[in-house]
Amino acid sequence: MNTELKDFLDVKVEEYNQHSFIEDDPISIPHLLDQKEDIEIISFIVATIAWGKRESIIKNGKKLLDIMGHEPYRFTMEASEKEKKGLDFVHRTFNARDLHFFLNALKSIYQNHGGLENTFSQGEDIKQKIVHFRDTFLLTPHEQRSEKHISNPLRNSACKRINMFLRWMVRKDKKRVDFGIWNEISTAELYVPLDVHVGNVAREIGLLKRKANDWKALEELMNVLQALDPVDPCKYDFALFGIGINNDLNLK
Repeated sequence: MNTELKDFLDVKVEEYNQHSFIEDDPISIPHLLDQKEDIEIISFIVATIAWGKRESIIKNGKKLLDIMGHEPYRFTMEASEKEKKGLDFVHRTFNARDLHFFLNALKSIYQNHGGLENTFSQGEDIKQKIVHFRDTFLLTPHEQRSEKHISNPLRNSACKRINMFLRWMVRKDKKRVDFGIWNEISTAELYVPLDVHVGNVAREIGLLKRKANDWKALEELMNVLQALDPVDPCKYDFALFGIGINNDLNLK
């Protein structure tokens, strides 16, 4: 283990894993709520639309909250089919029809499968857990086009947005950026959300060799991060993402 590199990354985790991180990040949307199910539902949908500029994601996350009357769980469970079909929402390729399907799938998960936490908790490792969740989510009738919004690690997707959602739900620390409201998945199991920033920084500092940002690259990166911290390897997402988005790579 390169202790100098670990020390550098640990310092960057402390620098970026701060309450100030919340304001300009999509995680700011669920931080507006208090109840577990409300936080889960809005977090999942906001994480799903988390591509593009963060300002746009946050803007549309707030629109989602307004649509749901700031009570995502109640809206998901009680809104009529007419209400859900008439929603006015679009974020890039995620549109009102996708939102309608997501609300119905989430309702089914809470009614028939013990909720989001239970559905994500089935499987020996995080890959199996994501596959089980995806299979369960897609039991709800939907258009084929909507499946692209639920990434599949069996097709070598890095599942960036799902892994980000899981980080939000599972990680616990005193900084309270992440919510830590789930107990059925351990922090040791979590994988980082592998986006362009994280991948580029990981390659530049020698944590990752594979060029594509896919599941194989994610496994390669996690082998290194798990060696750096077997209990909470996903904390290094703050360091890698923060360094990347702030152009803050200085190993001296």
